[in-house]
Amino acid sequence: MATITATAQKSSPPGILANAAVRKLLALAVLAAVLVPLAVTRFSSGAWPEALTVDVSGPLADASDWIIDNRDSHPLFLYFLGHVSNVVVIAVRAVYLALLAVGWAGVTAVAALVAWRVAGIRLALGTAVAFLVCGLLGMWVPTMQTLALMAVAVAVSVLVGALLGLAAGLSDRMDRLLRPVLDTMQVLPAFAYLLPVVLVFGIGVPAAVLATVIYAAPPMARLTSLGLRGADREVLEAVESLGSTARQRLLTARIPLARKELLLGLNQTIMMALSMAVIASVIGAGGLGDRVYQALASVDVGAALAAGVPIVLLAVVLDRVTGAAGARIGQEPARNSRTLWLAALAAAAVVAVAGRLAGRLEWPVNWVVGIADPVNRAVDWMTAHLYTGVPVVGGTADWAGRFTTWVLDPLRDGLQWLPWWSVLLAVAALAWLIGTWRTALTTVLAMAAIGVLGVWDQSLDTLSQVLAAVAVTLVIGFATGIAAARSDRVERMLRPVLDVFQTMPQFVYLIPVVALFGVGRAPAVAAAIVYALPAVVRITAQGLRGVDPAALESARSLGATSGQQLRQVQLPLARPALLLAVNQGVVLVLAVVIIGGLVGGGALGYDVVFGLAQGDLATGLVAGAAIVCLGLMLDRVTQPTERRAKKGA
Repeated sequence: MATITATAQKSSPPGILANAAVRKLLALAVLAAVLVPLAVTRFSSGAWPEALTVDVSGPLADASDWIIDNRDSHPLFLYFLGHVSNVVVIAVRAVYLALLAVGWAGVTAVAALVAWRVAGIRLALGTAVAFLVCGLLGMWVPTMQTLALMAVAVAVSVLVGALLGLAAGLSDRMDRLLRPVLDTMQVLPAFAYLLPVVLVFGIGVPAAVLATVIYAAPPMARLTSLGLRGADREVLEAVESLGSTARQRLLTARIPLARKELLLGLNQTIMMALSMAVIASVIGAGGLGDRVYQALASVDVGAALAAGVPIVLLAVVLDRVTGAAGARIGQEPARNSRTLWLAALAAAAVVAVAGRLAGRLEWPVNWVVGIADPVNRAVDWMTAHLYTGVPVVGGTADWAGRFTTWVLDPLRDGLQWLPWWSVLLAVAALAWLIGTWRTALTTVLAMAAIGVLGVWDQSLDTLSQVLAAVAVTLVIGFATGIAAARSDRVERMLRPVLDVFQTMPQFVYLIPVVALFGVGRAPAVAAAIVYALPAVVRITAQGLRGVDPAALESARSLGATSGQQLRQVQLPLARPALLLAVNQGVVLVLAVVIIGGLVGGGALGYDVVFGLAQGDLATGLVAGAAIVCLGLMLDRVTQPTERRAKKGA
């Protein structure tokens, strides 16, 4: 009895020390009392010490020179990487020529008929209109280039992701090995994937395709593993009791039971591939993304919008078609389903042949509607009337300037003024309070790596933009999510808007902010806010709507007002969802803040763009590595404890 009592007293500290957070705070106070005086004495300057910086530009330049010098002679390139590059080029070229051979009428007919068989007549009409709009805007050829690149990238991404997911779904060891890799890959901004493939494959289509595959394969792998591991145990036991082999169980039970997860993985892979294919225009992918990139580089908003609209239409159509296919899984197919499919394909073939015989393979030039000049005139009018001088509220340029002067500049200067060791201590303390000591160690090592790479100030500049954007995103997102959760009408009004915004590639968000605010750090932050808002709103609304109705009913029975129910019941019970919203908001904001380097965002994003544009891979790779470290730190600091426990971090 005495032993049991002593054990209980030992495991449960008395009083306030029973709270784990209080114990962590006390430990942090003790550590700070010891470490801060030592740091002040040892490092009097707040700047990152030169002695702790490693200059990697020389080795990276040497590695780049070696790769360039040996690209045509080394066996690794001649007998492996060279063949991979050639296969990618041939595959993309073959798909592109096939699309051109079918002609605009045939491609439109095939796309519409597939959408009709998968999702019904309304989506078929929407698909046909989307492809016709691409032609009307004069973007038919760039659209086909993007589709060809996407077709190859999605096929390879699905194959690689499915194989990895199959291995993780059938093997616990492989699942443990892949989990941290997939977690890290899904956190990294898209720009971070461009530099390594450019170093190996150079500028062009192979680098763009392989960067897209690396970016788009993780969701397929994760959802495939999830579907295989979530298969109904009773069904598997029944199949096993019939004497089936492991291969038969996989083909006849586990994969069919995981069809919904597999199709969701396909949907996510397609959307991420489209987003990356557009971003990959920076490294010579061509297509619609290249048109947007070139237009943004010359601040030609009209041309950027003409190329951006087809990107949005493609994203919406592909998302709706694959989503509808997933929703129909499990439904009984029509008796004449095969006949309808054959009839649809035959009709599409007839349209394609008719277009070819009529000599109408290319979109007619006289059918093109130019919107660039009207849009640029509208932008010029906005510049003359809305940028500055608007009574009372001020113009958009005034807003951007004030936001930069009052928020971004003080935040950046404040972070760069802080001693480097205080930043590390603050990050470690926050990570430890939210998670575990392993989380704190990971975040400290990630931030320290940024200093070692010699890009401390640029990274803090990027961090200041992320923090400012996240703060605005969370204020607007939480308020909007609460309104959507408490009103069915608001939720119905927001649903189509959120759907469209969540399907748009990151690149497209730069177009309207450049039109409204010009170039600079404020437009980059504005684009990041708009990109991250839909996810924050949707997660917040779902979390609040998922609160136990019994708890709300109990609060109402005690006379709680609507505001009291929100503050005292819904928000506390939805805390995991709110933390997830914060995490997703931070990760999404970082992704677009980095791309904001294309429109004057500066900091790490500018270094990446400069490295890619000038062929200075040392500068670009160092900035890319810093982005990886910054993304890893932000994800770990904002990741809900429940998710981390499930991931095993």
